[in-house]
Amino acid sequence: MKPITAFYLTHCPYCRNAKAAIEELITENQVYRTVPITWYEESENPEAVKGHTYYYVPSLFIGHEKLYEAQPGQTYEEIKKHVKASLDKALAM
Repeated sequence: MKPITAFYLTHCPYCRNAKAAIEELITENQVYRTVPITWYEESENPEAVKGHTYYYVPSLFIGHEKLYEAQPGQTYEEIKKHVKASLDKALAM
């Protein structure tokens, strides 16, 4: 299993949806609780962002490999699907 690094902005609705999706996924399957996720508020942690290429938040990475980058207009269901795929990939590594 590999840890996930996640970048977000405090007032971002997509970021809130991603965090809610993680909580929902953990409720559905407790194995997701074992994936370590470190969240960085990008405007407060510019050093953590270095070396990670993305434009939108939330963005999820394993190392510098981007697993997911939200896109404008994504629904909660779309975000949850991408977050689940990211967690599954982290578990498989």
